Amino acid sequence: DVFEQPQHVGHKKIEFHITTDIPSVLQINSEREEKNGRNLHAATEEINNTGFGRIFPAPSSNDKMETEEEDEEIPSEFISRRELEKNRLSREEMEKFSVFKNYEPGDPNCRIYVKNLAKQVQEKDLKFIFGRYVDFQSELERNMFDIRLMKEGRMKGQAFIGLPNEKAAAKALKEANGYVLFEKPMVVQFARSARPKQDSNEGKRKK
Repeated sequence: DVFEQPQHVGHKKIEFHITTDIPSVLQINSEREEKNGRNLHAATEEINNTGFGRIFPAPSSNDKMETEEEDEEIPSEFISRRELEKNRLSREEMEKFSVFKNYEPGDPNCRIYVKNLAKQVQEKDLKFIFGRYVDFQSELERNMFDIRLMKEGRMKGQAFIGLPNEKAAAKALKEANGYVLFEKPMVVQFARSARPKQDSNEGKRKK
């Protein structure tokens, strides 16, 4: 029993001896040591300290970053639902604003009407918000997506946005109404039907 103990110590000394003399062998040994068992953890710890072990987490973290970027690549072009919810007024808060007094969503259709927009709002800001309701891989949906931002006259601070279908428009209204853009909450409604205007236009044409 007495003689067996120094033999184990001797094995340990040999392991440390290799680590100090031949670092290149260490790299090979470290791979073997991971397979062999617990006794070789000390050697792998020393390798980690020299920087060799750091090579292992680096590519894995890069892989994670790449996959995260791929996952976020599509939504990053447009606002996320979390961001919409974060900067959207609650119903109680909306009641404090006069612009939401007597608010009516209107009759559902594929066009929405947005008002109470700040002066600095541009089309790209509206595309960033409402583009999330459009499948840009579909040519039909891309063509149907239309933004008309009014910057002059009585319609200033208002916009009309055409979306692919009624369902997308309803979702956009629900999620974006009350969203604070440039410190002003947007009022989002379904655009009114243009039928009465068409009748008057037809009358004008006849004249």
